[in-house]
Amino acid sequence: MLPFQTMGEAEASLGRNLTFAETLWFRYSADKSDYFLYCHNTIFLFVFYTLLPLPCAAAELLRSYKIDRFKIQPKVRNNLCRMFKCYKDVMTVFVCAVGPLQLFSFPVVQAIGIRTGLALPSVSEMFWQILVYVLVEDYTNYWLHRMLHCKWGYDKIHRVHHEYTAPIGFAASYAHWAEGYRYHKEVFGKLREKSGGKYDISVEDLKAE
Repeated sequence: MLPFQTMGEAEASLGRNLTFAETLWFRYSADKSDYFLYCHNTIFLFVFYTLLPLPCAAAELLRSYKIDRFKIQPKVRNNLCRMFKCYKDVMTVFVCAVGPLQLFSFPVVQAIGIRTGLALPSVSEMFWQILVYVLVEDYTNYWLHRMLHCKWGYDKIHRVHHEYTAPIGFAASYAHWAEGYRYHKEVFGKLREKSGGKYDISVEDLKAE
């Protein structure tokens, strides 16, 4: 919650007039707790995973030759029912695993100094923060992903992510619950059968299906 009762107090504290963005943020967040503002991340992820795959899903359902000719597997068809099942599984994990993780990680966010108050970060500050985040996240994700392609990691966890060998938009987030996305049956102690065959799928393999 912002430590200012009025916009005048905020401007006096900063020693300048609020920018347009800061004015909008003050009007929205002045009477809201930091935890409530943090919970917006959960809503954002829900909207993100729901809306962004829709153009890909629509393109898949339209079956336009102009689009199909760029596909690696033009003969593979994903119908609406299959897409909805994928979305439902993704949302199940989101509600049961990702959402709670978001809601209970607020103390960590506070500890590392992420703030919700004024002044808002400058464009330069946001640029460098996002750049560092992308580099760190991408590097970490690469090695975690590579680790999950070892035999144990693939058999127990990561193979779920590769169930859709002909990807659709919603399948980008489709994975085992332990990866933070899909609420898998292992939650209830019911392990699936171990997958066989090879663990890395080449473009040639996909074209052959």
